[in-house]
Amino acid sequence: MPESSKKIQIEVELDKNNVPEKINWSADDLQGFDKATARAMLLALWDHNNKDTLRLDLWTKDMTIDEMKIFFHQTLVTLADTLEKSTNDERISGDMRDFCDYFAEKMEIAN
Repeated sequence: MPESSKKIQIEVELDKNNVPEKINWSADDLQGFDKATARAMLLALWDHNNKDTLRLDLWTKDMTIDEMKIFFHQTLVTLADTLEKSTNDERISGDMRDFCDYFAEKMEIAN
């Protein structure tokens, strides 16, 4: 039995065509909120048995293209940070951050 655990719940409200309209989520330690909302989410889980990534990418009808560009940029920056923390490889993480700068420039979003 684990010493502690956390529960994260995600609820996606769909329209009649199964297109996401709302994404609600909650967590045991979501301080100050019972529930939070989001317009988009990217969830990746590592299946160690099959050495494969399982993904769930969703966004609501209300998510604008400009918001999606910013969301992807911020996600890429976070992935670079996570890569550095998990592998201690500053060189490749720096290369990823350089790509993030390039991405932001090409998408015409402010850093």
